[in-house]
Amino acid sequence: MPRRNSAVDHRAAIFAQQDAAEAVGDFLHSLGNERNYSPHTIAAYQRDLAGFFAFAQDHLGAPASLADLSNFTVSDFRSFLAKRRGDGVAGTSLGRSLSALRSFFHHLDRNGAVSNQAIRLVKRPKTPHAIPKPLSKEAARASIETIDTLDVLPWVAARDTAILTLLYGCGLRISEALNLERRDAPLRDAMRITGKGNKERVVPVLVVVADAVDRYLELCPFELAASGPLFVGVRGKRLNAGVIQRQMRQTRIALGLPDTATPHALRHSFATHLLSSGGDLRSIQELLGHASLSTTQRYTEVDTDQLKRVYQHAHPRAEAD
Repeated sequence: MPRRNSAVDHRAAIFAQQDAAEAVGDFLHSLGNERNYSPHTIAAYQRDLAGFFAFAQDHLGAPASLADLSNFTVSDFRSFLAKRRGDGVAGTSLGRSLSALRSFFHHLDRNGAVSNQAIRLVKRPKTPHAIPKPLSKEAARASIETIDTLDVLPWVAARDTAILTLLYGCGLRISEALNLERRDAPLRDAMRITGKGNKERVVPVLVVVADAVDRYLELCPFELAASGPLFVGVRGKRLNAGVIQRQMRQTRIALGLPDTATPHALRHSFATHLLSSGGDLRSIQELLGHASLSTTQRYTEVDTDQLKRVYQHAHPRAEAD
């Protein structure tokens, strides 16, 4: 069931005329309630669109209307990105701004409000090739063991342990783990996850994962409704990701791990360790919920030494060389 992003303010860009402002608000609302985007992503798209409409006002000399948007050219869109780059915006953020604009104009076209294909002809800004930064197997295990000792409340420690175990044991995103309902508690062999874009996938559940969640449920002092959140804070409300991120910061300080040791790094670790143990890319793609195999292929660059060892062992000319 798609979650509602009630925490996201759907007010439109302040620099737009009313018809365009209403279109922005409708677009942002659709991202949360139809496409299941996270509140964080929606807020980022909202900032990107606000920046675009501020540029459009300077460019046109007045707040932009839907009619104005239909007349924007490739050159206009490139000028916007150039302005952002001149303001010191990084390439990755420029790419997200372009994605926000493309999605917005696609939304307008689909709803018969504006048809402007120029945005599709704008090339994505070049960005540095990012390689995932997983933890070692030892560091991943130590992180889960250490977070269990950080809180004096046993049920909170059990909760945090269960969440990290889900990230590392099932490859979940932090948002996916925290959006689980009580009835979704992974106490069986597999569970169904709703990820980005409201896409569903089935992931296997290891015994250690089920045991960690079961321990949390036994200690949790709140009566958890079947349709309510599985993971709650000390006031019984759905847990905020910032709590787990803060606990992970404390964990990496205690263990002397780098700043890249975040909750999301455990998801990277899940994929990398599966790959290094012989898992195939297609299966890992399904487990992670990646729309494109190219996204999953980034993990092949993490463990080059392991791939070289496989090559040396398997290639028929390896011994001769």
